[in-house]
Amino acid sequence: MNAPAATIAAPAVPSRNRMLMATTLMVAALAIAPFIGVYPVFLMKALCFALFACAFNLLLGFGGLLSFGHAMFLGSAGYVCAHAAKIWGWPPEFAILAGTVVATLLGIVVGLLAIRRQGIYFAMITLAIAQMIYFFCLQSPLTGGEDGIQSVPRGKLFGFIDLSNTLTMYFVVLAVFIGAFLLIYRIVNSPFGHVLKAIRENEPRAISLGYDADKYKLIAFVLSAGLSGLAGSVKSIVFQLASLTDVHWSMSGEVVLMVLLGGMGTIFGPVVGAFAIIGLESYLASFGRWVTVMTGLIFVICVLAFRRGIVGELDAWWARRRS
Repeated sequence: MNAPAATIAAPAVPSRNRMLMATTLMVAALAIAPFIGVYPVFLMKALCFALFACAFNLLLGFGGLLSFGHAMFLGSAGYVCAHAAKIWGWPPEFAILAGTVVATLLGIVVGLLAIRRQGIYFAMITLAIAQMIYFFCLQSPLTGGEDGIQSVPRGKLFGFIDLSNTLTMYFVVLAVFIGAFLLIYRIVNSPFGHVLKAIRENEPRAISLGYDADKYKLIAFVLSAGLSGLAGSVKSIVFQLASLTDVHWSMSGEVVLMVLLGGMGTIFGPVVGAFAIIGLESYLASFGRWVTVMTGLIFVICVLAFRRGIVGELDAWWARRRS
C-alpha cells in the first residue's frame, strides 16, 4: 500500500549537483564583485587567504592534524617568489612555481619530522620548526630582514598578460583560486580522501584494514604545504611584497580561526571564514590593535555558540529541515 503523499519526503539533491550549483554561484559572485563596487585589492587578499585556509582545512578538517606552523609555508614561498621575480628577473609564472615547489619540499622535510607524532606533540613540532624559519627570515640578508622584499615586479604572465593592471591581476588570482579549490574538492572526494577521513575518524581501525596511516598523513601534509605555498607566492606578486608578517606564528593562528569560523571539514567553510576574517580586519582597521582582541572574541563565540562553524551549522540546519 502506498504511503500518503504528505508523508513522502522530497528526493534529496545529489551532492555533486549541490556542489556544482554552489561553485557556480561562488564563481559568478566573485566574477562580478569588482564591477559592483567591491575593491579588487581586498578581493585578491581575501582569495589568497581563502586558498591558504582551504589548504589548511585539507590537513585539519579532513586529516585531523592540527599544525601550528603553517605560516612557514605561506611565508617561505612568498619570499622565494619575490626573490625570484625581483632579483633573478623571472617571469611571474616561474616565480610562483618556484615558491610553490620550495614550500612543497619544505613540507616533505617537516612532515617526515613531525608526522609520526600525534596531538599536541605534532602541533608543537610544527610550531618549533616554524619559529626557526621565522628567525632565519628575520636574520638572513636574502629576505631583507624586517624590511622584507619590497617593490616586487608583477611582470607579464606568459609574456603577454600584463599583471600591472589591477583588474587583470584579480582575474588571474581568481583563476588560480578556482583551480586550487576544485583540486582540493577532487582530492577530498577521491579514494585517497576517503581513506584520509577514515584515518581521522579511527586511525587504529584504518591501520587494521591495511592502510599505512603515516604515508597518507604525510601526503596530505605535503599537499597542504604546497597549496599554502601557492597562496603565499600569489600573495607576494599581488602586493609586490614579502614580509615577516606571513611567517609569524600569529598567521598560523589566524588560519586556524578562519577554518573554525567557516566550518572545519567542509568545502566552502574556509572560503567563508577567510572572507569573514579579512572583511572584519579591513572594516575594523581604524581600531588598531583592538582588532586582535575583537578577532579573539569572535573565536570564543564561535567555539561556544556554533562549533560546526558557519557553513557547518547551515548544513546541519538544512539536514534537519529535510528530515
